Amino acid sequence: MELKIISVSLAAERGRKYEAKKIELNKSGVIGDVHANTSRPVSMIDQSHIDTFREITSSRTTETGEFAENIRVEGLNDTKVKAFDRFVNDSVILEVSQVGKPFHSSFREIGHYVMPKVGIFMRVLEGGNLQAGDCLNYVPKVFHTKLITLSDRASKGIYEDKSGALIAEKLTAFFEKIAWDLSIDKQIIADDRKQLQAQIEDATQKNYDLIITTGGTGIGTRDITLSVVKPMLDHEIPGIMEHIRMKYGSLKPNALLSGGVAGTIGSALIYTLPGSVKAVTEYMQEILITLKHLIYMKADMDVH
Repeated sequence: MELKIISVSLAAERGRKYEAKKIELNKSGVIGDVHANTSRPVSMIDQSHIDTFREITSSRTTETGEFAENIRVEGLNDTKVKAFDRFVNDSVILEVSQVGKPFHSSFREIGHYVMPKVGIFMRVLEGGNLQAGDCLNYVPKVFHTKLITLSDRASKGIYEDKSGALIAEKLTAFFEKIAWDLSIDKQIIADDRKQLQAQIEDATQKNYDLIITTGGTGIGTRDITLSVVKPMLDHEIPGIMEHIRMKYGSLKPNALLSGGVAGTIGSALIYTLPGSVKAVTEYMQEILITLKHLIYMKADMDVH
């Protein structure tokens, strides 16, 4: 979707912004703007929301920058913009960090708030100049997941991969609930070191967001998941798996024997789950509680 920039604005002090011929962006935000180096450095609003505001307020005139927007565009209309979506052109890459914000008393008509409801707040991934007449392409974020089932028998078709299917089901339901787009690359492989390492390397090279494995977390001779994954971790996140083992191990001591790990590899969060359907149910229940927050943390995105 291509959007046209109607106007650009900035201000050195808090309050409304004022129209500029162009704005220059770098990693801190809009150069010379009061919101640079804040958690919401660049703001955008679509003309359709301003038109709605005018209708509600009996066609009251509005001025460029009045809603404290840096960028005013047309063409977005009622598109449901989400965190991590991007607006790009040949020089600039903006990534959405938040849609809407806490109420700011300086900008309102009684009962009708604009930016706190529909304002789009972004950070700058690649800087450059923007001015009225320029275009931005809207690129929705899709969270790419590599789901790997390790099983000699399932890889040969001897039995159905129920654990991998259950992870996919729960992950899909979770992403639908938070209205984020998800793509799952599902693989079934033998308990083989080289195959697992190749799958993980493929996911990291393609900048996947999530890697989830199921199977191979025990201490049997064919349980190779942990010995492959642990050396590949950039950071381990021990608390998640420790909590799961203690929570379920207090009732069923055998749950303490699983060696699953969580952490990061490249751009991806990785979780290694046991192979049983029951264990997958328990693990996913706990993992999904913190997943959204962890994604924000991994992206160094402050949404408080």
